[in-house]
Amino acid sequence: MKNSPRTQAERSATTRAALIRAGRKLFAEHGFAGVGTDTIVRAADVSRGALYHHFSDKTGLFAAVLDELEGETAQRVAAAAFAAPGAEFVEIMNRSLLAWLDACEQPEVQRILLIDGPSVLGWSHWREICQKHVLGMIEGVLAQGMADGAIRELPVKPLAHALLAVADEAALLVSAAEEPAASRRDVIAVVEPFFEALKR
Repeated sequence: MKNSPRTQAERSATTRAALIRAGRKLFAEHGFAGVGTDTIVRAADVSRGALYHHFSDKTGLFAAVLDELEGETAQRVAAAAFAAPGAEFVEIMNRSLLAWLDACEQPEVQRILLIDGPSVLGWSHWREICQKHVLGMIEGVLAQGMADGAIRELPVKPLAHALLAVADEAALLVSAAEEPAASRRDVIAVVEPFFEALKR
């Protein structure tokens, strides 16, 4: 029995995935500014028209790449954060930070999420995407901690942004350090008291 021909929706999804896969590899290796649309469509083996059918422009493709990578990173952080059932707030946050620093050792995470993300998309759009993933997860942990009486009552959204800003800067500091392992130890020593200070 012959396989049924692929539907238009399936072909469209395959083309979109190929563009995201190609864009992700190229943006990670060369940065947003170093990649042209001709290079992207060649790497994806699709037409220029296909690119503009799925994305408004190269920036639209970059946003989709960032969204995918942010989602994967959030899953890694969440898996580490909640690996120990019944863990208290400080342990959850420490596990989250360690998983985030681990993820940010990957060049694609450094380049796409931390460096090019805010400059290419603008802060608002960059954080809007992050809100669905890592930032949203942090807000959820904080809100639950406050509801349980485990941490101090503070405005959740600005606190989540402040903690994420610390984590982002920590990741950039470690990735640029001459001795990343030592820098990582220093970062953890500095950030852990922040988490402790939030406890009731």
